[in-house]
Amino acid sequence: MAAEQLRKAGIEGLVTIGGEGTFQGAHKLWLEHNVAVIGVPGTIDNDLYGTDATIGYDTAVNTALDAIDRIRDTATSHDRLFFVEVMGRRAGFIALAVGVAGGAEMILVPEMAVSCQQIYDTIAAGVRRGKTSSIIVVAEGDEEGGALQIARRVSELGPIESRVTILGHVQRGGRPTAFDRMLASELGAAAVQALLEGDCDKMVGRVNKEIVRTPLVDTWEKRKEFSFRLHELAQVLAS
Repeated sequence: MAAEQLRKAGIEGLVTIGGEGTFQGAHKLWLEHNVAVIGVPGTIDNDLYGTDATIGYDTAVNTALDAIDRIRDTATSHDRLFFVEVMGRRAGFIALAVGVAGGAEMILVPEMAVSCQQIYDTIAAGVRRGKTSSIIVVAEGDEEGGALQIARRVSELGPIESRVTILGHVQRGGRPTAFDRMLASELGAAAVQALLEGDCDKMVGRVNKEIVRTPLVDTWEKRKEFSFRLHELAQVLAS
């Protein structure tokens, strides 16, 4: 239907779905070949400036949360400490959402520096309070390394035994959530409308429930705000 609308209007354009790399390529098509392009944010990392949520992010969060809920059962029944690694090489949005929703004792993200000594001290303090199991969510891009490296370094600081689970690419697949399906429909229609209006080299996104258009260059040159308030809340809830 969208292609038919564009054909009838005599418009040749490209709607591209993806993240930073995809949008950089689309931007070059516009600059070098004058191809009308509109970007639709589709990346589980949710790290694109110009939209509150990207397509795939909600599905990835729910997939990871389901896994953590299952791991929690084992952690509780066997009195275990688990380091669970989720995706997020340069942004901790998945880790933050999963950690808060899953009741993690700590959330390690690239946006905040936390040393292995601090991690050890937090775990030890929990043990002194009588806590027998814990889950620490680790974004793969944390400055101390991935979950395997952090677990090893923490164990070198004292007698703390842990298990590591790396969720990996399982987060990139599965049945899309209702939210992602609705978001994709809404942004897809908005992308076609932008092309019909001749407003190209932009990304369509949704901010505060309103459709907005952001220059493609801004989507990777500007940094999306990380919710330090929510991260602080997670720490309060875990204490």
